[in-house]
This record gives sequence, C-alpha cells and structure tokens, in this order.
Amino acid sequence: MKDRHVMECLGMSRVVIEDGKVTVVEGPKVKFCPLFKKYRNIDEITEEVVRSNIEFRIESFGMCSPDREIRMKDFLSFGISEILSSALKHGKIDAAVIAADGCGTAVVTDSEMVQGLGGRISGLCETSPIESVIEGVGRGNVLDPATAEMDMIKGVRKAKDMGHGTVAVTVVSMKDASDLRKEFGGSVVIMAVHTSCMSGDDARTAFDVCDVVTACASKTVRDESKTRDVVTAGNKVPVYGVSEKGKELVIMRLKETGKAPWDGKEPEDPPYPLI
Repeated sequence: MKDRHVMECLGMSRVVIEDGKVTVVEGPKVKFCPLFKKYRNIDEITEEVVRSNIEFRIESFGMCSPDREIRMKDFLSFGISEILSSALKHGKIDAAVIAADGCGTAVVTDSEMVQGLGGRISGLCETSPIESVIEGVGRGNVLDPATAEMDMIKGVRKAKDMGHGTVAVTVVSMKDASDLRKEFGGSVVIMAVHTSCMSGDDARTAFDVCDVVTACASKTVRDESKTRDVVTAGNKVPVYGVSEKGKELVIMRLKETGKAPWDGKEPEDPPYPLI
C-alpha cells in the first residue's frame, strides 16, 4: 500500500503527503485566518505558506511519518481536541473516537493522546497505516490497523463494544451525526468539525443533533449560531456549546483556561472570506 495522506487544512487547501513528502498543495479558499495571524504572524495564506507549514509539521512532530509523536501536553489553547482532552481528564466522557494520520479511526482514553493526535491536524480526508503510530495508539484501539479506515459510526460501535459508556466522537458528515444520534441517543457526544463550506441545511442539522460545533471558516454555521441558544467560546474561530452536555464541556474548558464565554462585546474577528 502506498503511503498517502490527504488533508484539507490551512484555509481549505488540499494537501497530499506521500512517503513523508508534500506532493500536492491546492488552494487555499480562505486567504486570512486570525489564529494563524495571532500565533504565526501569517497575513495571507498562500500555497507557499501552506507547503511550508505542512513541512514544518512533518519535521517538528513527524506528522504522517513513522516518527509521529502521539502525545502532547495541554497548552491551554481552545479547540475540539482540547475540549475532548479536558472531558477525558475530568471523567465527563469515557472515550473519544477520533481520526488521525497513520491510524485512521481510533478509540482513545488518554487525554494527552487525544491532544497529540488531534490537536495538530485538521480536515483529514485519507490516511495510510503507519505501524509505529498504530502500536503507539494500541492495535486494539484502532478500527482497522490494516487499512487505517476512517468511519466514525463504526468507531463508536467499537468503543461501545469495548465497554465504554459515554463516548465522544468528531464528525464531518451531518448524515453520520444524525445516524449516530438515532443509534446511540444521549450516550454519544457529537462534535461537528471541519465545517467550512457547509451548506445551510447541514448547518441547521449540526445545531439540531450535535453537542458541540466549531465554526471554522463557515458563514452558514456562524449565521445559524445567531438563531440558537448557545455558549460561544472565542470571537475568531468560535466553538459553540449547543446541547446542555455540549455547553457543560465548553464551559468546563473555558474555566480551565481562565477564559469566559464570548458575550458579543468584543467584535468578531473571523477568517476571510467566509465560505
């Protein structure tokens, strides 16, 4: 099997990594991200910036390579992986089902592993199995060690078969989100991720069935959030606590980082353009 990993990241750029090398960079659709400006002083996201950033990730923590670091300490930042990490640490969930480079869908109960696997990647579309990553995560925790399959519904079923009660899962597909809610009810905590380019119908579904929704660079998600009773974390790339469980997890993480929910007094500072 060819070593191949595909992501949509950094302004919805399509990136292909093969045998540890960046072979394709297409896009980006979003030209400015306030978080990249804040943390990396990037004024404009270009293909050159994307390539450089991905190469930095490969070099610094072994993304999409056998040198992949799979654990990371809590840096008190705020995002979906950070919420999941805190939820595990405080016993609010029993396991998190996530997808990561080198292993695909995995059932994770280690808070530092959730942060290490999920906190430094985004928009994973395709991945290949990497033996060192699979062994580090635990072969029995990976949905399919032979193929690194990404299937979040199968991942939750696996977590349930392993005996986990409350299971959190990250989802991109709102059909998957709806199916998960129908199958598992309140025993699954659904996190909508990678929402850029989401349709209006999908945005409504996200707020109807998910517990936590991240805004990414989505105009439809931001618009829908204004019609809902949500807890909002951040004014740049907000994360919304939607259900009572979702609000609880977002507020818990905010308290842990010494922050308060966004109250609208500070102006929004979104990516550009919203898509």
